[in-house]
Amino acid sequence: MGRHDGTVAAMSRKLLLTLGLAGLLLLGTACAAGESTTTGAHAAGLSKVLWLGDSIAEGEALPLGAALKASGTGFTSIAADGGGNVVGPFSDKNWAELPGQITGAKPDVVVYQITTYDWGSAQEQQAAYEKLLTTVTGVGAKLVFVTMPPIQPGEFYEPHMADLTRTTSVAQAVAAGGKATVLDASAVWGGEYQQQRDGKADRSSDGIHTCPQGAARFTSWLLGELAKLFPGFTPASAPTWANTGWSADKRFHGC
Repeated sequence: MGRHDGTVAAMSRKLLLTLGLAGLLLLGTACAAGESTTTGAHAAGLSKVLWLGDSIAEGEALPLGAALKASGTGFTSIAADGGGNVVGPFSDKNWAELPGQITGAKPDVVVYQITTYDWGSAQEQQAAYEKLLTTVTGVGAKLVFVTMPPIQPGEFYEPHMADLTRTTSVAQAVAAGGKATVLDASAVWGGEYQQQRDGKADRSSDGIHTCPQGAARFTSWLLGELAKLFPGFTPASAPTWANTGWSADKRFHGC
């Protein structure tokens, strides 16, 4: 075993140890509530999840896909590096393909993690989020917004931080009345960018992306939130997905 392989294996073991208890607690909670572990995700209409977002979401898709597969739920990610957004730069190009991608995926749930490119006025953001809602519900699926993790903006993002800060309230307005769901991921990330947690890299040193530990913590949290929204969905325990090799992916950098 080379030095790289040894490092990856050690990282995977650490992830397994860190997340195993959390995953088991999630599973135990579901069982204690009287939810069936034999009917699986399909009993809740959660047979397939379509994941949308930018390059942050690309990294998160790695453990999320492994976890949903282990939970018996289909998963497709169309998160895109340098885009993936429904408003702001590149969104026109994205919208040329997005309706067909959503239809073709045949999802029960579309999860859109608000991107770092969701720039625009409140009116532009609301129109785009409403368009996404109409597109998703038009194929019989449910839309879940997830707030983006806090970032260290730098010169590139600094001019757009007011727009990005506004995205949560705009999504909540679009989702009002139960039309969609907005999940506040500050439960995972806190209110400010934090590169390390518990002495380990949680977010990339670039101030934007996640590290394997952060992506895994996010996955564990999102599984729990989906279990609340779809009571027949029982998340797989962390040992079934945390040590499956995804943490070595090149998308994780600055960790």
